[in-house]
Amino acid sequence: MNNIAKKILTLGLALSALGIFSVAKPKTGRTVEQIKKSKTIKIAVFSDKKPFGFVDENGEYQGYDVYFGNRIAKDLGVKVKYVPVEAAARVEVLATGKVDIVLANFTVTPERAQKVDFALPYMKVALGIVSPKKALITDPAQLNGKTLIVAKGTTAETYFSKNYPQIKLLKFDQYSEAYNALLDGRGDALSTDNTEVLAWAIENPSFAVGAGADSIGSLDAIAPAVQKGNTDLLNWLNNEIKVLGKERFFHADYEATLRSVYGKDSDADSLVVEGGEL
Repeated sequence: MNNIAKKILTLGLALSALGIFSVAKPKTGRTVEQIKKSKTIKIAVFSDKKPFGFVDENGEYQGYDVYFGNRIAKDLGVKVKYVPVEAAARVEVLATGKVDIVLANFTVTPERAQKVDFALPYMKVALGIVSPKKALITDPAQLNGKTLIVAKGTTAETYFSKNYPQIKLLKFDQYSEAYNALLDGRGDALSTDNTEVLAWAIENPSFAVGAGADSIGSLDAIAPAVQKGNTDLLNWLNNEIKVLGKERFFHADYEATLRSVYGKDSDADSLVVEGGEL
């Protein structure tokens, strides 16, 4: 080995010792015991998807998912730290160990199940389309050649890309950006979970979810997700959901967070899943 080669080898060993050449390993999911010892659980939720996960005027997290997250923390005997997440980053925050659980309207799909572990469902949902009443959409085919607003990394993006390639998709990272685009007239309609567009239309009376646009695609399950391979936390969550089902917890969650949005005549059973049984 000549002198130059020796210097290169020595430099490489020194940089490796400093961690400059080291490859960062993803953090492994924390066990239930580790979470309890830390006295805090980190849960990813939406901060702008009312009424399921949002920040209120006092800076506090609220919504259907947050109500569930609060109960998880209580039953673990720890505090909860909510971490805002964008739809497209839900897998990433688990893979990198930034959070322990994702509770952000996470629809169970085969593709996602290859990357995260889903617990039992606590909600069911299909896709919906909200549009201006003066140009109401009642069939997705009406949007061929037009612009549909979606959030990146959502089932709406996947569904319309695959099934309606003639529809132009205008994509945003955040739901607040997507709804502002609809209000500003930058798109002809917006699609996401039917539960959400129905709630949004109630608060924005110049928009509506047309008959025929209120349940598109398949009926899917919404479930908590943990890092792939974290069976300890997954098993705890599954048991928690079964126990909560016996007390009809998610119906109580609906009454506390959604009844005022959907109205006194709304049917909780159309959305709520108890005990993980669809």
